[in-house]
Amino acid sequence: MLTPIKPAPTGQGGAAAPSMPDAPETSPPHLQPAPHQAPPPSPPPRSSQGVSQIPSTPVPPHAGGAATAGTAMRESLRRALQHLLLNPMTLAGLIVIVLLIAAACCAPWIATHDPLRQDLAATLQAPGAAHWFGTDEYGRDTFSRLIYGARTTLYIVGLVTIVVGPVGLAVGAASGYFGGWVDALFMRITDIFISFPSLVLALAFVAALGPGLEHAVIAIALTAWPPIARLARAETRTLRKADFVAAVQLQGASPLRILVRHIAPLCLSSVLVRLTMNMAGIILTAAGLGFLGLGAQPPSAEWGAMISAGRRYMMECWWLVAMPGAAIMVVSLAFNLLGDGLRDVFDPRS
Repeated sequence: MLTPIKPAPTGQGGAAAPSMPDAPETSPPHLQPAPHQAPPPSPPPRSSQGVSQIPSTPVPPHAGGAATAGTAMRESLRRALQHLLLNPMTLAGLIVIVLLIAAACCAPWIATHDPLRQDLAATLQAPGAAHWFGTDEYGRDTFSRLIYGARTTLYIVGLVTIVVGPVGLAVGAASGYFGGWVDALFMRITDIFISFPSLVLALAFVAALGPGLEHAVIAIALTAWPPIARLARAETRTLRKADFVAAVQLQGASPLRILVRHIAPLCLSSVLVRLTMNMAGIILTAAGLGFLGLGAQPPSAEWGAMISAGRRYMMECWWLVAMPGAAIMVVSLAFNLLGDGLRDVFDPRS
């Protein structure tokens, strides 16, 4: 509502009367700011597109990279596990190996009898309720000896793999990276070992060292590293001219650091597949040495030695040879199937 403006009062003679000083203007009470009240915060600045720019919390420089690397690793492991589980043959091999490891670990609880206890009143009994896989010439339970024989097999496979993997990877990576006389020396030694059949060479080493389980492990390890070395050498020769290796060399990294930190990790997938597929050959070589009496010594339970002891009765007591032979065949096939599955997983073209 507008208030009409009143005319200024005039004095005598029409002269304007002197005006009084105006009182200071005051706002209504509800519009006056409260005493001691902080001013409202200013709105965030807006960009040229009209979007509010809210300041973000600073992120550590390595946090994003570490999170991305961890996510990528988890995703790759998930895809690898999914591939292994979706392949029925690989899954079958994995199940057999897991059952073998479980049986070896729980042998005292799975075995129905003492594998070393002799019962001459129950010799050469056929498979039945008392003895699931029958008994041998000393009345020992064949099923219990098979379960404890799994421990011996895994012991040989594990020790040989632990020795062969690092040795073959180190020799092959050094040979492929340095080249020259280093490559010539290592590869000629490798060719000498490869030129002999693995079983014949293992027999020669065991004959020199003497019979025994530990000597058999050493002999098998000495014959199993050359294929790993040649594979690692081929992988290293394709990687040593890569751009990232040249960049690391320009930064002043030593050859040892380049091999350990940058080249060897990229060779691990191929070496792992090769080791898995070599385990079948290791089992067969160990069984062959045990069959000839050069591996595990009696009365230890070992599948090759069990076949050797049962061959005299194999025409009448078939289970003495069939049960350990089937165990060797199934486990060797399982490792081959698992190796094929791992090769498909780590193959970059798949």
